[in-house]
Order: sequence, then C-alpha cells, then structure tokens
Amino acid sequence: MKFFRKTQQAAWCGWSTLSLGLLGMLGTAVPAWAEETPTLDSGDTAWMITATALVLFMTLPGLALFYGGLVRTKNVLSVLGQCLAMAGVMTLLWIIYGYSYAATEGNAIIGDASRLFLKGLTVDSLNGTIPESVFVIFQMTFAIITPALIVGAFAERMKFSAVLIFMLIWFTFSYVPVWHMAWGGGLFAGWGVLDFAGGTVVHVNAGVAALVVCIMIGARRGYPTEPIRPHSLVLTVIGTSMLWVGWFGFNAGSEFAADGVAGMAMLITQISTATAVVVWMLIEWVRHGKPSILGMATAAVAGLVAITPASGTAGPMGALLIGAASAVFCYLAATTIKRSCGYDDSLDVFGVHGVGGAVGAILTGLCAAEFMGGAGLDEAVTVTTQIIAQGKSVVVTIIWSGVVSVIAYFVANALTGGARISEEGEQQGLDLTDHDESGYIA
Repeated sequence: MKFFRKTQQAAWCGWSTLSLGLLGMLGTAVPAWAEETPTLDSGDTAWMITATALVLFMTLPGLALFYGGLVRTKNVLSVLGQCLAMAGVMTLLWIIYGYSYAATEGNAIIGDASRLFLKGLTVDSLNGTIPESVFVIFQMTFAIITPALIVGAFAERMKFSAVLIFMLIWFTFSYVPVWHMAWGGGLFAGWGVLDFAGGTVVHVNAGVAALVVCIMIGARRGYPTEPIRPHSLVLTVIGTSMLWVGWFGFNAGSEFAADGVAGMAMLITQISTATAVVVWMLIEWVRHGKPSILGMATAAVAGLVAITPASGTAGPMGALLIGAASAVFCYLAATTIKRSCGYDDSLDVFGVHGVGGAVGAILTGLCAAEFMGGAGLDEAVTVTTQIIAQGKSVVVTIIWSGVVSVIAYFVANALTGGARISEEGEQQGLDLTDHDESGYIA
C-alpha cells in the first residue's frame, strides 16, 4: 500500500511537471497558483498608516512651527499659511497627475499618464504587502513637505500668489521627474544610486530651489546690517521636536514593511541626529563661548536630513560619521559661506537641506559598505563606483532643480506683477499684506 501511494505521488508529480512544461511550450499562461501572488500584510499596513501620519505631522504642525518661530511676529501667520497651503495644493496635484508621472514606468526621466486621477486604484490594489492607497498617501506626504521646505528661504518677502505659482511649476517639472529618476526606475535607479528616503528627491532638490529663489528675489529689507531675530525660539524648539519624532516615519517608513531594516533605520536616524546636535553644540561652544538653542535645533534638522538617503543601508558607525559631517558642513554653510556670499537664505534651507542632503547622499556610498557596518554593496560595486554614482545623482539634481527654479520664478514674477511684496508691505508684514490677519493681538 505504501509503495502504491508513493508510486501515485511520483506519477502525479511527474505529470504536473510535464503539464506545466507543455503549457509553457504552447505559450499558455501558468496557472495563478503557480505564481507568487502579492499578499497584504496587516502588520506592514498598520506600520505604514502610522508612518504616513508621522510624515504629515512633520509639516503640520512640525515644520510650520519650526519656521514660524524663526520669523518676526508680523510674518508668523504667512509662514504657517504657506505650509498649510502646501498640504492642500500638493495633495491635489499628487492625485491628479503627480503620482502617475512619478511612479509609472515611462522613460528614464518621467513616467506616463496611465494613472492620472489614480485611475485603476481600488480597495484591493496592492503595492507589495500594503494597500496601494497607503503607498499613494505616504508618498503624498513627501510631496507635501518638500515644497514646504523651500518657503523658509524666501520667508518674509514673497507674495502668497507668487509662492503658489512657483510651487506648482517646481513640483511638476522638478519634484516629479527627480522622484521618477530615483524611485520610479529612472535614471538614478539605472546608475544604482542609493537614496532610501529622499536625499536627492527631497533635500537637495528643495535646497537648490531655495538658494535660487532667495538670490533672485533679493535680501530682506535691512539684511545683513540690521538684526533680524526669531520672534519665538519656543515655537522653533517645539517644531524641531515634532520634526525629530516625525522623521522616524519618514525614514523607517521608507522600508514599506515592519521589519529589521525599518528598525535599523529608526536607530541610525536617532544616532545621526544626536551626533549632529552634540557636534554643532561643541563647535559653538569653542567658537563663541556658549552653545545656542537655535544652533542645536538647526543641528538636529541637519542630522535628520543627512541620514535620510543612508537610513536603509548605513549602520551605527556610518550614522555617527554622517551626523558629525552634517554638523560641520551645515554649520559652515549656514554661517561662514552665507555671510561671505551675501545671499539671504532666511531660515537656512540651502545651508541645512541642500548641503546636508548632498553630504548625506555622497556619504551613503561609503557608509553602505560592510566595513563601515552597512548593509553592503552589490557584488560588482566598489565603494568608489558607488560614491561616483551618488555624486552624479547629486549633480544632476542640482542642475535640474536649479534650471526649473529659475524658469518657475520668472513665470511667477511675471504673472503676479512682481513676486516680491512692496517695501511698504514688507515693513508692515505679510500677515496683514497677504492675509489681512495678525498672528498676535496686543
């Protein structure tokens, strides 16, 4: 009897193999049960819903409060309003065409129109082990915060209407293509670039746009001879704290799973940020005799920015290096370089995001290596070739975002009769000039 059952099993296995082989020869599709089918994982889904909320929390209220505290009283509402507007406008742009042109196959630069208005999305649509709807909104929160970062560079002097026009053009022709190049199977992906959570897509991209606009629109009235001080470092520190917490969703969420990579991403995000705070604090202590709270808050954001591209591949040792390097380079960019060049990057968007993003993106090639405690590079890839690929992606992003930003500013300037508010309006403040409201009532 045992022999008979074994003979039956052998015959069935042989017949199944032969049948599948014949089906393949005849060009017939292999049955669904023979293919690997994507399966929803409730743990991954729960984590990604949480991560999405954390990233939105970074903009509202985190970044809004961080920036709001750094401007003067007469402009606090304008900054809060610009961040709020980005949440609304970018949500609509992302679902209408942004997601389609970013995430579909297309070519090396841009996707296609096959998913306009989220065509084909249903409650059963999956992206890996999570619902596609969750993937869409998680990436939407990135599309919201990236333009919101830029507003800090021209704070206190750009018309609200000009901000909206500039951001619409920049999102369409810079953010979406760079997203596709890095994460949509485009140019950067073809080069083997490692950008886990947005070193080029978010930070270099936004930082370069910030530098371009702050130069083109000109410095604030009185800068740099007259002191322009933050009106509330309390709000800034609260906003910094929210950004720090929210960044765990930003980095660990980019794994799209509740697994060991996500856990490591959280750990090294904390290590890099803490290292940047301590190093910046020590630099100020040595140079000025006292560490500033503003400096520590800025350092925290610099450490968060720099570890972003490396958060899925670096280890603790790499996080220490990236955190320390971000503090040094961002400190120099936000102080010495800005003063010597004379541009008024109001809230140091380029100095922190542009420089920090570039430092992190390039060091990702080193810190991903096994001898640095990282996840390791592909077999045929050396540290040198990986760093070169990382550097190429940074250069392309700088040029791409820079060109788009110049064009977008010219268009915004022309359509609004001048992107900059009048001298009288700047003296009065954007809260009243643009919104006829006041952040504080005496």
